[in-house]
Amino acid sequence: MAQIYIETHGCQMNEADSQDIRQRALAAGFTLAERPDDASVLVLNTCTVRDNAEQRAYGRIAHWKAVKDADPSVKVIVTGCLAEQDKDRMRTIVPHVDGVFGTRELGALGDALAGWRAEYPDDDFSVDREIETVMGGEGVGIAGPYDALRGFVTVQRGCSYYCTFCIVPHVRGRFDHRPMREILDEVRAKAAGGAREITLVGQTVNAYKEPATGADFADLLEAVCALEDVERVSFISSHPKDLNEKLAHVCATLPKMNPRFHLALQSGSNPMLRKMNRKYTIEQFLERIATFKAHNPSWAMTTDLIVGFPGETEEDFQKTIDVCATGIFAQAYMFVYSPRRGTPAAVWHAANAVPHDVAQDRFVRLKAVQDEAVRAYHERKVGTTVRALIHGVSRKDRTRLSAKTVDNVTVNFPMVETEADPSRPWVDVRVEGASVWGVRGTCVGRAARYDGAADPVAPPLVDLLAV
Repeated sequence: MAQIYIETHGCQMNEADSQDIRQRALAAGFTLAERPDDASVLVLNTCTVRDNAEQRAYGRIAHWKAVKDADPSVKVIVTGCLAEQDKDRMRTIVPHVDGVFGTRELGALGDALAGWRAEYPDDDFSVDREIETVMGGEGVGIAGPYDALRGFVTVQRGCSYYCTFCIVPHVRGRFDHRPMREILDEVRAKAAGGAREITLVGQTVNAYKEPATGADFADLLEAVCALEDVERVSFISSHPKDLNEKLAHVCATLPKMNPRFHLALQSGSNPMLRKMNRKYTIEQFLERIATFKAHNPSWAMTTDLIVGFPGETEEDFQKTIDVCATGIFAQAYMFVYSPRRGTPAAVWHAANAVPHDVAQDRFVRLKAVQDEAVRAYHERKVGTTVRALIHGVSRKDRTRLSAKTVDNVTVNFPMVETEADPSRPWVDVRVEGASVWGVRGTCVGRAARYDGAADPVAPPLVDLLAV
């Protein structure tokens, strides 16, 4: 049977693109493979936001050569930001790749899939490809039984802000906002297909402007939440420049909104923010968060942070520490600066790089401070019962299930099913412990809808034996 394996690296924009590829592949007659070894077409959706993401992608492409060597009929396809950046040289670097499709070529990829489908008649595709598993690193495929519960819908492509460290405008182009009608149609389709949570994604999602009417992102949120079949709505990622009181007020008035707001700070130092071309000061950032929290006091605030940006002094770094020490962020994605080809910061890095050991030391110190805030946020859930949407089996413990609360906290709990049950994807978990990665507890109920009553869940057998 003709099967496709799709592996996604990177951000929610790539998750949305992978869902698009998935639908195109299903429409062409493919089914979804759970392992690369089983697939007739392998698709790697790549990220290039940092050097380690680029190296990981090339490593994965190289590992897939083992699959193609075992069965030369297999197609290896690369798409995403790295494919856009390295389109002209990728065939030389990894010559076994059959197709390279940039970030704006998903339609062409869909057409190629439709053409290749005829090469894999169902009754002929029975090649035994038992190969040594040398894949390295766990991929994020989209063939799991719970994947359809989350629908990623792109509202814009590209970015026009040109932060000096960022490659996105160079690989995805400037802002290109989709018509609201198209967005709402896609939301309806994903909800009809089983999505319980819709995530609106864009590089700077809160800069959205409807091309015909000028309606803004707050207007779009109201329209999405008004759709009857939509249960929960979230969005990522936002820019502080475009956070205004209208958006804060609208979020507070829409019961379907997930109470988590991701707003990338990057640095607490005004000199660094200017050098990054972030278009705000730390004072403006904190003022806008205060405005948002005044309307939405229970929302979790999350962020991105960079340490070791070219020219960063100890004083600059301490400003970032000071912000995180206030406990303002429930979660932070922290990175040591990584130069990206073609950006101004890469030139500055060559001339004025923060020494590697200094950058690593700052990262460790920042992580220690921020981890305290994250742990404190998670510990506040201990003793409560939270409702969360199942993701699937925990990657670190196959005897447990993993879910996400609406404020994006990971919840792990002992297995409560012998077969996946996406018809009751919402779980009530009694939280019994917390750590930096999330919380753990016992599932006490399952529900078909977020706002629906839960059916009680019997305690795990091991617990009964312990009693």
